[in-house]
Amino acid sequence: MRILLTNDDGVNATGLKVLEKIARKFSDDIWVVAPTEEQSGAGHSLTLTVPLRLRKLGDQRFCVTGTPTDSVMMAISWIMKESPPDLILSGVNRGANLGEDVTYSGTVSAAMEGALAGIPSIALSQSFAREGQGDTVDDAPARLPGEGAAPFAAAEAWADEVLRPLIGEPMPPHSLVNVNFPAIRPQEIRGIRVVRQGIRDYGRLRIVERKDPRGYAYFWFGLRPVMHTPGHTTDLEAIADGYVSVTPLHLDLTHERSLGELAARYQP
Repeated sequence: MRILLTNDDGVNATGLKVLEKIARKFSDDIWVVAPTEEQSGAGHSLTLTVPLRLRKLGDQRFCVTGTPTDSVMMAISWIMKESPPDLILSGVNRGANLGEDVTYSGTVSAAMEGALAGIPSIALSQSFAREGQGDTVDDAPARLPGEGAAPFAAAEAWADEVLRPLIGEPMPPHSLVNVNFPAIRPQEIRGIRVVRQGIRDYGRLRIVERKDPRGYAYFWFGLRPVMHTPGHTTDLEAIADGYVSVTPLHLDLTHERSLGELAARYQP
């Protein structure tokens, strides 16, 4: 089995090294094509206005001066066009991709691009805890002295159990799987839950204004804590409850129930 690895944290990210270690449990034919630099929050964007640079870093290892989507496109349509991958793994992202994160996430979007190409694709992300606090943070990087200190232990310990039921099995057309690991020690994880995508309250957004040394304003985006639903049936709650979340996603964004009602509005 030929496996393509990519991410949105950049080709030198610790999470990509973790992913390569995970992938080698399933295959020796591993290819890496990832962004040259961090592309967190790039979503499903692609580069159209400037040229891309492709650099070979080693045997079956490349970086692209573009987005995660660019990287997957270059891999499938150029680098590996004579023998495309059987599976795409994206991650392990430094920070969770839960709820509406999937629309912003370069990690998930790389898997989306693979799904568009008809290749089974899985996104994997590791959530982190706030420094000095016990609560999980599903939308921010760990506040740690360096990336090497970031705790990927949960992903390393549980990825095999999560991936084995997925790898080699068919996926519905234009679908992918989004996996998130909780920010707790591996032995504390309560299991794996297959759940739907959650939606956060948009009121969580917090904008902080500051001044640079010249007196000009600049801004930081921040997010307030997550509110949970009573049923705890989404990826947001699964992670908060100490489970690995597994969420099937599909690329058709059509709201089926609205089709008839909207069509009726345009009838003469």
